[in-house]
Amino acid sequence: MEDRGFEIELPDFTDCEFSSREPDPDWYAVVHEGGPVRAFDRMMPAFGDALSEEEIHAVLRHVRTFCSNDDWPRGEFNVPKPLFTEKAFPEDEIYFQLSADTGGSKAVEFEVTYENRSGPRGMMEVSVPVGWRDSPQGDGSSYGPGDIGLGYRYALYHNLERGNGLSIGGEMILPTGDEDEGFGSGSTRLEPYVAYVHLLPGDAFFQAQTFGEFAVRGEAEDELALRALLGKTWTRGEFGRAWSPMVEVLVSRELASGSKANLDVVPQVQVALNTRQHILLNSGVRLPLQNRQNGDTQFVAYLLWDWFDGGFFDGW
Repeated sequence: MEDRGFEIELPDFTDCEFSSREPDPDWYAVVHEGGPVRAFDRMMPAFGDALSEEEIHAVLRHVRTFCSNDDWPRGEFNVPKPLFTEKAFPEDEIYFQLSADTGGSKAVEFEVTYENRSGPRGMMEVSVPVGWRDSPQGDGSSYGPGDIGLGYRYALYHNLERGNGLSIGGEMILPTGDEDEGFGSGSTRLEPYVAYVHLLPGDAFFQAQTFGEFAVRGEAEDELALRALLGKTWTRGEFGRAWSPMVEVLVSRELASGSKANLDVVPQVQVALNTRQHILLNSGVRLPLQNRQNGDTQFVAYLLWDWFDGGFFDGW
């Protein structure tokens, strides 16, 4: 705004869509160290030598009052994304996930997921997978699209003082993949779910998701599942790169009589790749612990771009 002596537009902290997304620690870092600590403009000076820690937090508490709509979940609930468990926080993201089996099929799946917030609490998503594997017919390898997913998530409850939040959602999975080649189920499925997040002391966090998978057209087996995760975030120095090791537990069981439960554990670690910390890499291994015949050990990784925070090549 040139009439105020600034060459770039000042942020509007009354705009809840903007101001609710970032947690206080990120804002504290920018106030303390200046804009470049998160790859923003040098127009934002550092106040770490001029203001005490208590004074900076007092400023942040005042700025937070500019957003008067409590429907927007705060950025503190945007904890690191697990490899499998759905988060409770509605997001604006694109992520690219790769899964590779180590067993006989040598199956590889690459999935692109686009997520777009809808209002203060809602989020829509589209997932498009592509797979490659040794052909079940024994005639070489094959590749093709998998089953496309269309989803919606709604932040039902969030309380920053108590540190917990709850969302409901669902995904419709369409039979766009070739079932004979192992790229789809051949049925239309519905996956309603409940997702929970709890903030723990010391930048630790707990996440959980319970869901069902039900065939609404076709002959796929119905299933119930529970996923849970415990993790913690460390930073290099006070304001440096973030590292988040996590352990995820996956439990599922088909509803058919006589079915056995599946139990997998997924150790993983997410790391921020750039200074702004909106480009993230997570990698881990899915290890089957029970009912091993239903699954192979998998290597799983994703590259995540939180596109609301800037372009893919911004903030490095």
